[in-house]
Amino acid sequence: MNSPQSRQGMPGTAISTDPLPQAVIIPAADDVMSLTVYPMADNTYMLFGNSSTLNKQNRGFNANSGFIVTEQGVIVIDTLGTPRLGQRLLSSIRCITDKPVKFLVVTHNHPDHAYGAAAFRGIEGITIITHRGTVDYNQSETLTSSVAYRREILPKDMEGFKPLQADTYIEAKPFAKKRIRLGQEIIDVYNTGKHHSYGDLVVHQVKQKILWISDLAFNQRTTYIGDGDSAQILKAQDWLLQTFPDTRLMVPGHGSAQTPPFPMVAKTRDYVSRMRNAMKQAIDDGISMLDAVEGVEFEDWQNVPLYEMNQRANANFVYREMEKEYFDNF
Repeated sequence: MNSPQSRQGMPGTAISTDPLPQAVIIPAADDVMSLTVYPMADNTYMLFGNSSTLNKQNRGFNANSGFIVTEQGVIVIDTLGTPRLGQRLLSSIRCITDKPVKFLVVTHNHPDHAYGAAAFRGIEGITIITHRGTVDYNQSETLTSSVAYRREILPKDMEGFKPLQADTYIEAKPFAKKRIRLGQEIIDVYNTGKHHSYGDLVVHQVKQKILWISDLAFNQRTTYIGDGDSAQILKAQDWLLQTFPDTRLMVPGHGSAQTPPFPMVAKTRDYVSRMRNAMKQAIDDGISMLDAVEGVEFEDWQNVPLYEMNQRANANFVYREMEKEYFDNF
């Protein structure tokens, strides 16, 4: 059995908890050292990432991932932020089961969710699934600069990195699904459009009634709207709540999992709606983007992690969205 990393700095639970992870990833730790794994259900597990930006302490462990164990194999959801963390995710799975990994679902292209996928590419018999938008991301300057930045900070952790290549790309109409059956488990993978990235997926465990919502809502940190579509966020959140009324657990891409009534969805929605309204009003009032971005403050969010980092970037992005809407409707 692989050796676990110390649980120091990790909350006792990953469900509806206030304490946030403060994991320190040991640079010299062997790749077979597992990360802390939290049970969500009899066969379902989550890795609970720090609520922070990339740094030398978390080494890319600043988002959540998870896996589902069936009698025929394992389904993995997201891969963390570097190839080395992807390998340690695999080691964490081996602490729970020796069943083969049969499916990997990468919910979207952002580094903290997708850059660990390089560790999975060589697994015999695996099927990797992601959104078709990942192809566009792989050809973008965004990927080039992101990889360069991570290689500068974490050169050893990024060794072996290759852009995500999938076996199956989800490109169906918005909110259509692809069904996966493995053992007794039924998993539906939904296309939720480009609300947060170049293309986003939501994963539903049909029998367990667990919903992996990725970054459609954020828990315990300020959302990021700099690489998606704020109107689509609201539309997808409406769809989410209407389509899965009997969900018993939601697992976000950041922050702890939640039980009903899932306040993180309402809180993220309120933030996005307020930002859209503030930027629309600024444009209607003839306020420049610079002044609008500098002037928008949400006092009730100021103590939420990453507010200072994301607030201005979000305002900048949404101002440009609302400006485009204004001229499109002119």
